[in-house]
Formats: sequence, structure tokens, C-alpha cells
Amino acid sequence: MPKINAATVAEHRAQQRAALIQAAVDVLVEQGATAVTPAAVGARAGLARSSFYQYFPSAAALLATIVEESFTAADAATAQALADVREPAARIDAFIRTELLIAARGAHRPAKALMQADLPAECLARVHELHHHHYAPLQEAIAAVTGDSPDLTGQLVGGVVQAAMTAVEHGADPDRVADHALALLRHGL
Repeated sequence: MPKINAATVAEHRAQQRAALIQAAVDVLVEQGATAVTPAAVGARAGLARSSFYQYFPSAAALLATIVEESFTAADAATAQALADVREPAARIDAFIRTELLIAARGAHRPAKALMQADLPAECLARVHELHHHHYAPLQEAIAAVTGDSPDLTGQLVGGVVQAAMTAVEHGADPDRVADHALALLRHGL
């Protein structure tokens, strides 16, 4: 019988699964998607390669889990930040500030690494679908502020947000970057 390191088997399995996911994120960010193999992830997590398959049928399934969980966490943070904010310009502010706090925690790094990988078309389509869903509140707020189709404006605002996230990921203060980015956007919108 394998030794468990939790009060219950279910808790132990959840811990092992979380350790595999974190190990995969580390490998993904450091070495790229092709390095995310059952052997590499198992070794990083301190588990046997065969243990990997008790939790995930393949490396691709693990990568899909990383994507889904990353967006779920980001969506939850955004929903919480926007919960009591009704005015569209304030929703833009809250959304962007939340994105930069997420970036400061390094939570965008796995998605960025995956976008640089040679993923199958259906995987890329799912990433784009999740990304579109995540940015929907921002798009809606932009449409409310500008009064027109948010597509091009949303892309331009997205460019500012991406540049701001890059600055934060390279060590810039998230609040300072948010203040600057939002000042630019307010003047432009």
C-alpha cells in the first residue's frame, strides 16, 4: 500500500494532482511545451512516471488542464473585482488592474508559453475561446464607453494591456503601470 501524506486518500490524490500541475507549469515556463512529458513532470514533482498516468492520460491532457484552470482562476478574480462595479469606465479600470495583479503573480506565464508552442488547432481554438470569454467584460465595458463596436477598440486596448502585463512581468510596479496604462486609455477613449 502506498504511503499517503494527507488525512484521506482523496486529499492525498488532490495534493499529488496539484503537485503534478505545478511541476508541469514550472517545466512549461522554463523549457516550453515540448518539455512537458510524463517523465519530466513526474521527476519535477517527485513522483514516478507511472504515477503521472493515475492523474492524466497524457501530457496533452495535462496541458489542457493547465489552460482550463488558469482561465478559471483568472475569470474568478475578474468576476470578484467587477462584482460591485457598474459604471463602464470603472469596469475597464477594475478589469485592467486585476489583469496586472494576475500578471504580477506570474499567472499569465503558462498561457504565454503555450501560445508559443506548436499546439494542435483544436487546442489553440480552445485557448482562443477561453481568452475571448475572459475578455468579454472588458469588451462590453468598452462598447458602453465608446458607443460603437468594440472589436478594433478592444484589440487596441488589448495591446496596451499586453504591454502593461509585460512590464509587470519584468518587475514594474503593477499599480504604477496600471495608473499609466489607464491614463493613456482614458485619454484615448
